[in-house]
Amino acid sequence: MDTVALLLTLRLALITTLILLLLAVPLAYWLAFTRSQWKTLVQAVCALPIVLPPTVLGFYLLVGLGPRTSLGRIIGHLLGHPLAFSFAGLVVGSVLYSLPFAVQPLTAGFAAVDRAMLDAAATLGSGRMERMLRVVLPLSRGSLLTAGVLSFAHTIGEFGVVLMIGGNLPGTTRTLSIALYDQVQDFQYAQANRTALFLLAICLVALTLLYSQRWRHELV
Repeated sequence: MDTVALLLTLRLALITTLILLLLAVPLAYWLAFTRSQWKTLVQAVCALPIVLPPTVLGFYLLVGLGPRTSLGRIIGHLLGHPLAFSFAGLVVGSVLYSLPFAVQPLTAGFAAVDRAMLDAAATLGSGRMERMLRVVLPLSRGSLLTAGVLSFAHTIGEFGVVLMIGGNLPGTTRTLSIALYDQVQDFQYAQANRTALFLLAICLVALTLLYSQRWRHELV
């Protein structure tokens, strides 16, 4: 087992999940309650990574964040190095690629909240932010847990996006999925099997915990 790749992967998954929850909560709240004509387009954009080949997203991120674009040069000047082929670049790619796994469960959970409770809170003088924090989020804890678990598990297993935007730099961008690929390429099947089993176990445990929480909630 590549310990360095393991720690980097867990770090990437944790940071990505935290960022996704911070971004997805207000976005999902807007999608759940807005009547804007832009809602359908925003939903489509958020869901795009589900059907878009990871290499396509990785390619455009690589080009867009590289030194040949104005954005890439600005970011490189601020950071002191290009965003591509860095851990920060992996975070950006992972956030975009796992976005629907955070937004969609939260949108469904928020939309299921009884509108009468929101109307009552508004009548009592609660603003939009207060209604989201004190009414919607407490009633959507299951959706919040689902979004967090799915985002974490999906980031753990990423390959195409992280390879395109980050390459294969040990200790910097080499995640467990890339390490597994390298082990297979080098015919190190015993090591590859251990790495694959570990990735499988992480995802299986995460999903088992998620579904067990749902089952307990349904029994209450």
